[in-house]
Amino acid sequence: MNTLPPQASLPSFPGEDEAYAALNLIGQPVWIFDIDHRRVHWANAGALQVWDAPSLAALRGRDMGSDMSESVARRLAQYQSDFVSHGAVFHEQWTLYPGGNPVSLNVSFSGHPLADGRMAMLCEGRMAGSDSPESLRSVEALLHTAVMITLYAADGTPLYRNPAAREAVRSPTETLQDRVADAPLFASLSKRLQAEGIATLTLPVHTARGARWHELSARACRDAATGADALLVSEADVTLLKESEAQASYLASHDSLTGLPNRSNVRQHFALAVRDLQSSGGQAALVVIDLDHFKNVNDTLGHAVGDELLIEVSKRLRAAVRRGDLVSRFGGDEFLLLVASHDIEAEVGRIHQRIKQTVSEPIAIGGTSVRVTATLGVSLFPRDGTDFETLLRSADLAMYSAKEGGRDALAFYEASMSHALRARTELESDLRQALEQRAFEVHYQPRVSVATHRIVGAEALVRWRHPTRGMIPPVEFIPLCESSGLIRELGRQVFDQVTHQVARWAEQGHALVVSVNMSSREFSDDSVPQQLAMALDAARCDPALLQIEITESMLLGSDERPLETLRAIAAIGMSIALDDFGTGYSNLAYLRRFPIQTLKIDRSFIQGLSENRALADLIVELCRLMNLTAVAEGVETDEQLQWVTERGIAQYQGYLFARPLPPREFEDLLQRNAA
Repeated sequence: MNTLPPQASLPSFPGEDEAYAALNLIGQPVWIFDIDHRRVHWANAGALQVWDAPSLAALRGRDMGSDMSESVARRLAQYQSDFVSHGAVFHEQWTLYPGGNPVSLNVSFSGHPLADGRMAMLCEGRMAGSDSPESLRSVEALLHTAVMITLYAADGTPLYRNPAAREAVRSPTETLQDRVADAPLFASLSKRLQAEGIATLTLPVHTARGARWHELSARACRDAATGADALLVSEADVTLLKESEAQASYLASHDSLTGLPNRSNVRQHFALAVRDLQSSGGQAALVVIDLDHFKNVNDTLGHAVGDELLIEVSKRLRAAVRRGDLVSRFGGDEFLLLVASHDIEAEVGRIHQRIKQTVSEPIAIGGTSVRVTATLGVSLFPRDGTDFETLLRSADLAMYSAKEGGRDALAFYEASMSHALRARTELESDLRQALEQRAFEVHYQPRVSVATHRIVGAEALVRWRHPTRGMIPPVEFIPLCESSGLIRELGRQVFDQVTHQVARWAEQGHALVVSVNMSSREFSDDSVPQQLAMALDAARCDPALLQIEITESMLLGSDERPLETLRAIAAIGMSIALDDFGTGYSNLAYLRRFPIQTLKIDRSFIQGLSENRALADLIVELCRLMNLTAVAEGVETDEQLQWVTERGIAQYQGYLFARPLPPREFEDLLQRNAA
């Protein structure tokens, strides 16, 4: 203990020494401890000897709190509270350390109010005798351990609590039954004790800190003081462990991004729902929901925006269904509903309308307004199957069918969809083989000068001549390449063919600018400029004769990567064309910000002049003001060409002049056109 000079000690109250004089006649050590100030307030001669103090003033000057352990401090605070609340008296064996030397005493502690109203502690000691070191150490361990140890009588009345147990109870008289918060678990504990005499359970308990989880071990014994039957109980607080287990269980059954139930959670709910439906004769539906063109959001605006979009969509889906319906996320942009009803098709129809209305509302994320739609595929229990995997597979097929029908739609599963899946699987296998064999062809549709009617360029369009099915249109295999991840390899092969072809034409004296379409997945690859440059070098092709076509959606958002990619492509020497302009966001800011030289006016404006004339005129005027080369797509009639000519549009392409042609036929057309 630290010793302070006498003048630093706490003052005694007037008349105290006279009031305590009788205690000096007692041979046993007696002292009064000021719990609040962590000092001895008064001590008789026997206590001064125990504390190895030359005088009361010297003992009062010692700061007992300077090296007091946290467990002892908590125990003294608990004593003080028990003295005030119900006049408790404690009998314990303590080891004191005056001058660093251990002194073991049997001490009785009771409350003693000081003159200023604070509650102090009266300590009456008796020498503990010649206990063995093991006995002394066991007593110290019992007093200082964080494990809560209580001895109960056979009726559950507490006989003894160590300091940790006293600190944890709500009341000193609290019984074991009052302490356990779960009545069935207490009954289970009692039953096992009666049968085996020992039991260990993890259960909820009432404590001074509120509800907690404790691992409770109990064993039948006898009270050493009376020999009566008793129960020794030890408790360890495992609340943090239980909370961690609960969190792990939650994470295992819920999506970390949206908080929605995940796939395994839905499986469990489905099993429970089936039991209820079989007994009630009800119906259920599994509804697969896929967000249309979500990949474009990720590729153009970044994954952080994509995540925010998924979180908002999940909230809207929850709001669109009934309280008892289950909404889950299956990963990516795919969600799943589990719906039960006695008129299931009508209920699914109502849910679809609510989803169609809420999900498609614009979502503001980071200063950008994003809008998505949802495509739904539905399978019904028990009509389409009775097990989860079968119904999920059927709902997935229905969803793909709805997408092929135009997206933003709903489709119920039909048996014919399974045949379509097999055909799709076979087609994907053939696609992979065709890529391995480099079996894809590139056809070229001429871009024609409106003023001279001469071919000034072309658009490269990939074609697939299947060995048994003949020519397969791009609308069938391009989406499959996108969904299967094959689009990048296809894009590399197409660009490689085009660079070699353009180089050959240039050697023949035909310096044509040929444009190549780039998908959003290719465009999102940071290495694409390097890959393009390598292909140009390998073919010895002039970069100025190549043009990259991209769509408006690929430029959305505040992400700088699209701008950096386009600048890198332009630095190689290639030009940039914006394809299908007017069908998407049509933001003037994009045209000013990005290095775009050519604007391709979508065929819908050319072929639907009567409906879109005002907007088409505006696009043409925009090209003129920004000095962009305008190319009209899809020109198929003389009337359409007349409109293009009147507007001063520089170039056009379409079936009126020529369809996309294989290289040899394109060269023949080129020769005739030049003559």
